[in-house]
Amino acid sequence: MIFVVPDVLLLALLLATAFAIARLGNLVAVVMLLGLYSLLMALVWVVLDAVDVAFTEAAVGAGITTILMLSAVALTGAEEKPRRRRRLSWVSLAIVLATGAALVYATAEMPHLGDPEAPVHRHVAPRYISESPRETGIPNLVTSVLASYRGYDTLGEVAVIFTAGIAVLVLLGRGFRRREDEE
Repeated sequence: MIFVVPDVLLLALLLATAFAIARLGNLVAVVMLLGLYSLLMALVWVVLDAVDVAFTEAAVGAGITTILMLSAVALTGAEEKPRRRRRLSWVSLAIVLATGAALVYATAEMPHLGDPEAPVHRHVAPRYISESPRETGIPNLVTSVLASYRGYDTLGEVAVIFTAGIAVLVLLGRGFRRREDEE
């Protein structure tokens, strides 16, 4: 696979942002960098021609999540509590390296991006393209796949996001009530 300069630049920005997130102690700055990281990931999805995923990443990752995390920071304080220094756990490092190696090894068997001989391009995609308008009655191919073929999956994703949002609001409400009780 040949890396293109913008792809490498995007990866470098993602890594730099992730490193800065891990090193900062100011929680407001961390939340802002997490929003930036989500926008960079949205760009990655655009580069990979997954614009619908990019839109979701930008809306949920950079938009709603940033607002919810800023609300949480407003209730808890802007600075991370100091912690005592810990030694690097060699067991943890070994687990992370083994997991990374397994993931890299697993990707070696994947078909290359855009490979016309990949199973998805030989079996699934041609069927969706030819049969989707007749089976679903929806003229837009992407809409027919998301709303009809993957309807339960989309419903499940919406349910998970809704449940997570309600849980965050409940937790923020508890913190707000505790702060009022202390005053």
